[in-house]
Parts: sequence; structure tokens; C-alpha cells
Amino acid sequence: MALLNTRVAPEWVDYNGHMNDAEYARVFSLGVEQLMVAIGLDEHGCQQHGYTIYTLETHLCYRREAHEGQPLTVDVTLLDRDAKRLHVYFTLHDAEDNLLASSEQMLMGIDSDAGRPAPFPEAVAEAIATLPGAGDDWPRLAGRRIGLPPARG
Repeated sequence: MALLNTRVAPEWVDYNGHMNDAEYARVFSLGVEQLMVAIGLDEHGCQQHGYTIYTLETHLCYRREAHEGQPLTVDVTLLDRDAKRLHVYFTLHDAEDNLLASSEQMLMGIDSDAGRPAPFPEAVAEAIATLPGAGDDWPRLAGRRIGLPPARG
């Protein structure tokens, strides 16, 4: 599901001539904001429900460089969920549909007044149920862990 279309802003480009690593995280953060809009948690929805979403964990994989002015698209796939958490997988593609980066994230629903985790409001849960899921087609880059392979020899 496409959430965000944008372009690499000039201020996102570093001395290497491509988008700085921190800016990939920014683009995925903008994707989370658009996911919130898609499930009814825009500014009005957050106020109405007294509810928001926090990011608990992110695993970002860089695959290709992005350059100034280059069009970018962020998509989301729902990997799993429970009453108050979303395990989501975002991808960042260029105009030729090349994978530039991915971001696997754990998001937590929060009661804004209490500042504590809480189940999704019913309307939000219903919207979440419409998100595209991975099913049997689990993304290859999802579920990875960081580590060096065992030494050989």
C-alpha cells in the first residue's frame, strides 16, 4: 500500500552526493505519519480518540543510493498485530521501482491521556484490518538480525 510520495530534498544530500543515512529514517518516519492518517489517527483522530502511536523499534536496511530530486515512494505491509501493537514493514522505492531501503518497525498504540499502552480504538482497529498483509509472502529483509557470520577456518 503506497503511503507517501516525495522527492529527495537538497538538504537531505550529504558530502557524498547522495541522501544521508539519517534522512532515510526521516522518510520512513513520514511514512509512519501517513500510516497514522490511513488508520484514522491524523491530528483530529488522535484528539478524538485520545490516542496515538509510538515507535518502539526500527530496523533499517539500506540497499541503494538516492540522489537530490529523485522521486521516492514509501509502501507499507502489515506483518503482524495484536490489540495494541503493529509489526510493519516499510519499503522505499525510486521511480523505476528499485528498492532503495526497507524499515521494519514495531509500533505501539498509546492512550494519550494516560501516556500508557492501550488497545486500539475500535474504528482504528477496523482500519488496521484493511491494511495489506504479508501472508505467506514474508519480505526477505524482514526479521533479520544484525551480526557477523561465524568465523571460518
